[in-house]
Parts: sequence; structure tokens; C-alpha cells
Amino acid sequence: KIFMNKNIKIIDTHCHLYSDILKADINQVIEKAQEQGIDKIFMPNIDSSSIDAMHEVEANNANCYSMMGLHPCSVKENYRDELRVVEDCFAKRSYVGVGETGIDLYWDKTYFEEQKICFDWQIDLSREAGLPIIIHSRDSLDVTIEMIRQKQDGRLSGIFHCFGGDALQAQKIIDLGFYLGIGGVLTYKNSTLPAIIKEINLQFVVLETDSPYLPPVPMRGKPNEPSYLHFVCEKLAEVKQDTVSNVAEITNNNAEKIFRIKQ
Repeated sequence: KIFMNKNIKIIDTHCHLYSDILKADINQVIEKAQEQGIDKIFMPNIDSSSIDAMHEVEANNANCYSMMGLHPCSVKENYRDELRVVEDCFAKRSYVGVGETGIDLYWDKTYFEEQKICFDWQIDLSREAGLPIIIHSRDSLDVTIEMIRQKQDGRLSGIFHCFGGDALQAQKIIDLGFYLGIGGVLTYKNSTLPAIIKEINLQFVVLETDSPYLPPVPMRGKPNEPSYLHFVCEKLAEVKQDTVSNVAEITNNNAEKIFRIKQ
């Protein structure tokens, strides 16, 4: 068993630290993350209801960075109003990325067309702003890959968050100049991800928790936290037959390149 060396720093590229589930104990959650060597935390937005809480966490913690976007599960009849809020936020201040955006066909297909409109709009925003885009692609990987392919003119970059596809889809993402976000699913008993990731160069991988969701083994059944990211890093090192420190260094470098954040 590999144990995390607390001197090793790791970056969480996708964490809803501002969520109600974590916010009640936010100081403790952040303290635990720092104790486990979590160096930086990148927070994607959900919709207009999450913005204030996200900004507050960022304002109180120098190692937390906000992104701005509209999550596909929040795309409803009022999607135009929500996109206007995103636009207004970008007019008022800067962010490190666009998202979380994309398409979700797992929960509800009612607003599939509207999700495509919103994703397309945010792809354009990412391209024009020169910011990475964070893509949610649950049960929609082929659709989201194709939408990015159609718009990729060399100005698009970002992460396919919570990658759960096959080797061919992984290669398509890499060929588009994007990265694979790998989290707790890598540690699950029946996951097909280890076999796929084993064949992928770490130069195309970043680590994430998606806290408070998808906690890794052995924390299943609990709300996920950034401090649990070391379980993912350790599992990835095991899968790649590499050291934890090397996996952390490479994935950190990838994250810093994507978000243009220097150590």
C-alpha cells in the first residue's frame, strides 16, 4: 500500500467546495486539505444560485480559484437568463476558466437541445476569452467531443471532467488538445478506467475530486473532500507503476499549464 507523503503537493482541478454539504465545515475541510498537501483547488460554478458562495470561498482562501459557467443539469426554460448572468459575471471580474458546462443525458433528456445551445455558447466564450473550458459529459461523451471538434481552431483547451469513456474516446480528446480529469471512479472495484488510463500518457491527465460527489475508496458513503485526492493520486501511481511524487508532479504541471497558474 502506498501512503501519501504530506510533503507532496497535489492540485484538485474540480471541486464544489462552496456546496451546502461542505460549507458548514468549510474551515475544517480546507485545513484537512492543506494537511494532505492539496496545493490548489479549482472551483467550477453550477448556476446563478452558487455564485455568491463560490466567490466567498475564493475570497477567504488564497489557494482557491473560481470558474464561471452554467452546468447542464441547471439548463431549464430560463437558460437565457442564466447565460446572461454568466456574461455579466465575466464583465465584472476575471476567472480562471469557463464551466462547468457540457451535456448531461443521464438524469434528464428534456432540455437536450437547450443544453447544446448553452454548451455551444460557452465554447464560444472560452475561445474568445482564451480560457480553458471544463466539460461535463455524462452519457454524452461522443456529442461533447464532436461539438468541441467542430469549434477547435487552436484556441480551445480544457478538461473533460470525470472522464468515463473508452480508449478511442480518450484519444479523440487528447487529439483535440484537451485533458482527462480523473477522480474517485478510478478507485472503484468494477471501474474500467484503470485499464484505459494504464495506456494513456500522464501528460494528458489531471486529478480532481468533484467534491462533495464521487468519493474514492475507502471513503465511499461519505461526502467527498479535497483531502481525499491523495487516494486518487496513489491509485493512479499504482495503475501507472510509477511513484506518487512523479504522478503528482506531472498532473500538477498539466493543471498549471491549463489554468496558467504558476507555482
